[in-house]
Amino acid sequence: MKAKIEPAKWFLAATDDVRSSDALEDAGTEFDVQGLELDWTCVCWDANYRRDADGWQALQFKGTRWQLVSDTARQAFVANSYRVLLTRGRQGLVVFVPEGSAEDITRPITVYDAIFDFLNSCGFDPLPGKGG
Repeated sequence: MKAKIEPAKWFLAATDDVRSSDALEDAGTEFDVQGLELDWTCVCWDANYRRDADGWQALQFKGTRWQLVSDTARQAFVANSYRVLLTRGRQGLVVFVPEGSAEDITRPITVYDAIFDFLNSCGFDPLPGKGG
């Protein structure tokens, strides 16, 4: 389970303080940032929300694998989590898509590549590097 951030320190502490959001040590959840307008945001888009030919899929990690979420309320919760996170930045937004791994079956390369390709097709500009 993720430890809660200390909001005052996470938002206001100096860059060299590991509790600051600038340190990229602790992630704020959709609950931590809901209702806030931040200058810049960075969202990690994981394999729990994907698009396929039929539309969006919400998944959860259980045991040793990803499983589809069948409960419609839970599906809406996953969608709304991304909606909140994607709408917080006033000046800009960076979306980070982790690389898949051939050695780690929980991080299938095809899934993460498909997420990256979908976001790219929507108009997201890749940063220079491996994907850009």
